Amino acid sequence: MSKRNTQQRRHNIVAVVNQLGEVSVEQLAHQFETSEVTVRKDLAALETAGLLLRRFGGALALPQEVISDDPLHKISRFKQAIGQAAAAQIKDYQRIVIDSGRTTAALVPELKIKRGLVVMTNALNGAEALRQLEPEPTILMTGGTWDPHSGSFQGQVAEQVLRSYDFDQLFIGADGIDVERGTTTFNELIGLSRVMAEVAREVNVLVEADKIGRRIPNLELPWAKVTRLITDNRLAEELRQQIESQGVQVICAPTQA
Repeated sequence: MSKRNTQQRRHNIVAVVNQLGEVSVEQLAHQFETSEVTVRKDLAALETAGLLLRRFGGALALPQEVISDDPLHKISRFKQAIGQAAAAQIKDYQRIVIDSGRTTAALVPELKIKRGLVVMTNALNGAEALRQLEPEPTILMTGGTWDPHSGSFQGQVAEQVLRSYDFDQLFIGADGIDVERGTTTFNELIGLSRVMAEVAREVNVLVEADKIGRRIPNLELPWAKVTRLITDNRLAEELRQQIESQGVQVICAPTQA
């Protein structure tokens, strides 16, 4: 069976599980006219991608408290412009990490023109959005401990998974930008962000211009760890120059009125 048919069957399996809440391997094998061995492989792959939960003899839909509203439906024109500018930095067949967050989520729809990507994410919504792309990239999930505050997986397990790979680029957001120090956040769980930066050759920070100059106590990534800052064209020239003086490339994406 072709890869395309496998992907389509897996898409349909997720739809069935979400509709019914719980379904057995036997039911799925009958519905999709395939073997139970194939269905078990499908369920294992879908659980790894964070799209369902396996149980003995079948699968369960993810709890609703884990699946929040899709942030891709709430993309501002500034986030959209940033997402497009970020996608322009990605070459076909690269291995990338996309952190959770509203601004990084804006990158995902722009990946539809890319080929052969391998994408690691710690966000369930991100994995689901990636799964809907055509062609679908190879999707990797960090796993780990679910953090409802950030809507992502965190912790030592996630860090260990990341360290098992190497990546061309990381795309990560921030709650604020301290022009003297680097990226800042309200979230005290900053360990995973730092590991993401360690395993990527280039680190791209995606943030709207109104967050630049906002000082928040928790320093996430110092400028020495950042390759480029991708923002929108509202950024003041003075702030741009201050950030560039730290050795960081600054890209100001044009936005439509």
